[in-house]
Amino acid sequence: MSDKLRIFLVDDHVLVRDGIKALLEEQEEIEVINEASDGDEALRILENETPDLVIADIRMPNMSGIDMIRELKQKKPRIKTLMLSMHDSEEYVVQSIQAGADGYLLKGSSKEEFLKALHKIMHGEKYFSGDISTVLINHFSGKGGDTFKGAGKTPDRKAPFHLTRREKQILDLILEGRSNKEIGEELNISKRTTEVHRFNLMKKLEVKNLAELTNKAKEYNL
Repeated sequence: MSDKLRIFLVDDHVLVRDGIKALLEEQEEIEVINEASDGDEALRILENETPDLVIADIRMPNMSGIDMIRELKQKKPRIKTLMLSMHDSEEYVVQSIQAGADGYLLKGSSKEEFLKALHKIMHGEKYFSGDISTVLINHFSGKGGDTFKGAGKTPDRKAPFHLTRREKQILDLILEGRSNKEIGEELNISKRTTEVHRFNLMKKLEVKNLAELTNKAKEYNL
């Protein structure tokens, strides 16, 4: 009988699955026993298989990683689960934990951190990457997206959005009148990454231009 850590991968991108599989199988003590492209397919396969750990993406067609983990934990609660995602929003992190995920790791994490997360989870611990830990601390201490206090607004008023630490940094720089290029240089990220963050920020706050963004920031004392 094998003593290897038996892992099941769930991601709708074949290249991502292949990359993770190649990384994991460099380790003698790890074996990737199967994989799936979405939550529905994963649950069907897992009816007949019981890996030690399931690694799943969040956003997938048909059934999300969050819904898949929630259903899996109801059927086979002993299987450990790690959410591997490119999203660090409070909404995704908290929903993953509520679904029963044992860890949450960003796809940009290093190989060393990835392997560290696997071993901690398999030893009964929870694991969240550094940025995710900050999101959790803010959420459970009441400093996250649940409440925002603005001038003339009712304290503890529910806000329809939550900004990540990076989005808050970019918002501050936008309100200072910085260009995308200047913001990128300030935060040591590419101009393209800055543009994506800026687009997501304006979409999240439901604004179409700088004037609306400025007013929204004032409204919620951002």
